[in-house]
Amino acid sequence: MGVAEVILACAGDVVTMETVAAARILLEKLPQMKVRVVNVVDLMTLPRPKDHPHGMSETMFRELFTDHVDVVFSFHGYPGAIHQLVHGRPDADRFRVRGFIEQGTTTTPFDMTVRNRASRYHLVMDAINNAKRLPSGASELKAWCEAQLERHERYVVEHLEDMPEVRDWSLGDWAQH
Repeated sequence: MGVAEVILACAGDVVTMETVAAARILLEKLPQMKVRVVNVVDLMTLPRPKDHPHGMSETMFRELFTDHVDVVFSFHGYPGAIHQLVHGRPDADRFRVRGFIEQGTTTTPFDMTVRNRASRYHLVMDAINNAKRLPSGASELKAWCEAQLERHERYVVEHLEDMPEVRDWSLGDWAQH
């Protein structure tokens, strides 16, 4: 694994797709920014082994999350749960968790991620905000993400569905990278 400037981590189906979409945006629009994606399938691997029998070894945890790179973690539950699980890990304060913040209603699937600030655009902005080094074009990408969120808000109210580029998004050929 290469040296990452920011780690995008995720746990949950919808937020995993949003995380992968965010990584794709970063790869396409800021290719000089090094991003690592970590998909956590078993949340109980996050605690230390002495705190839970499924806990990941210190060595494995450091290989995945390092002990100094900021982590933007997208979670399908309450953010505090992740903070509790990584308690005692190296510099646990570097984990910024996006998750359920009770801003939901009956709406579209993507709009729920927007309301909970866990959309691909929020994750891209978080990655930029938390990277130790900002590559050229980062400010423009943040502005683009903000414009996409504004566009989404107008579109979902007018059409009562997600924008086509979000609704129809798939990994496609990019999954080969």
